[in-house]
Amino acid sequence: MNSLVTMAQALGIAYASGINLYATVALVGLTQRAGWIGPLPGALEPLQSWWIIALALVLYAFEFTATLVPGIASLWETFSTAVRPPAAAALAVLTAWQGDALFVAAAALLGGGLALTTHATKLGVRYAIDTSPEPVTNAGANAVELGIVASVAYFIWEHPFIALAAALGLLVGLIIAVRLVWRALKRAFTGHWARLREERPSTAAP
Repeated sequence: MNSLVTMAQALGIAYASGINLYATVALVGLTQRAGWIGPLPGALEPLQSWWIIALALVLYAFEFTATLVPGIASLWETFSTAVRPPAAAALAVLTAWQGDALFVAAAALLGGGLALTTHATKLGVRYAIDTSPEPVTNAGANAVELGIVASVAYFIWEHPFIALAAALGLLVGLIIAVRLVWRALKRAFTGHWARLREERPSTAAP
């Protein structure tokens, strides 16, 4: 049973890191220091270091500011593809570190795959949001994202199975929503260009 709990926690922290790595590290470290969660499993204790928390907060503040700018937000999220999934896999490994080597390897593979899925879904959301040239929707997305990460980063230690099930359900819903939004955008842009072609005056000779 303890192994299943640890695996759920490893997948939970990987899930949250796939959405926002720096917020996850900072929130886990802060809640651990405040005594709201803990003791953390495996080798996650260093996350409560003030140096790690401060570094994560600075990087999160930079990321939050960058993702307020349409266009820059998509570029940042694309760049983060090389950072979040590997880091999430590493956090999953640290969570399961005291278990059997096979168990740790499974946590790495499953955690990295789950983080890649959450990151890719978020990337699709950001690309869709960036079709609107104003920062309000980006700020709203940042707030929602922080709320999801904070919820998972806290509840995954208190109620691991419930938190992971809820997070996975939300992920499935987001994947479906992203597909629907992109289909709608594709139809809208296709119809727009079709209308422009129809309205363009003919240059053919009479």
